[in-house]
Amino acid sequence: MRPLEGQTALVTGGSRGIGAAIAMRLARDGARIAVCFNSNHTAATAVVERIVEAGGNAFPIRLDMADRQSIELAIGQCVDRFGNCDILVNNAGAAALGTALATSDEQLDALMKVNLNGPLAAAQLVAPHMIAQRHGRIINISSIGSLGTAINSVAGYAMTKAALNMLTKRLAAELGEFGVTVNAVSPGMIITDLNETTHADPQFRATVDNPAATTLLQRNGRPEDIAGVVTFLAGPDASFITAQVLTVDGGRKDFLSRSG
Repeated sequence: MRPLEGQTALVTGGSRGIGAAIAMRLARDGARIAVCFNSNHTAATAVVERIVEAGGNAFPIRLDMADRQSIELAIGQCVDRFGNCDILVNNAGAAALGTALATSDEQLDALMKVNLNGPLAAAQLVAPHMIAQRHGRIINISSIGSLGTAINSVAGYAMTKAALNMLTKRLAAELGEFGVTVNAVSPGMIITDLNETTHADPQFRATVDNPAATTLLQRNGRPEDIAGVVTFLAGPDASFITAQVLTVDGGRKDFLSRSG
């Protein structure tokens, strides 16, 4: 029997990159998948088709992480379709280039809505289902930027992901008595179509293009590297792990500080 057989997972940002890899890996391990997307229905449908072709069970749901009502509707669709939501993966995120001194209130507000407010709303809305069955897994996708990497151009993004790490720990503290674990995964440089095409900042590009200088393993990561860790945290072997922020970065060396 596959480790996640009979369980249901909702994956936000599941139409591409890390989210798509997570959705497909969870399905491979037996979970039924709600593949959430914001705008790219075609890509989400393609992920669903790949899961179904491999013998899994999945369907697409439109979800805007900046809109609480949209999140509530998505979770409701998942529960209506599959009967419950056992695993929530808060993968969808927003990014914007900019230093701390140049980050505007408007930029920070937009990042907070998706990177912090959205995961909080999703956790609040899914928690009653998990509490009722006294079992659940909430997994937040953070970033090593939240821990202090020395790339200057991602300040707003890093700040909101640092807040997500603390949200992870507070949710774990509140939900532990109900058998619900809450953890975060902090990816390093993971090569996806998004960061290959949208990040032109010279320092960022130098990090992407020369992983031997910044990682002990001398390579950038793949979406599948994150998917495997998420699936582990969602499964029975991680039943005694909660309130953790797991770094998956190939051994990054360019940190502002290694304290804490």
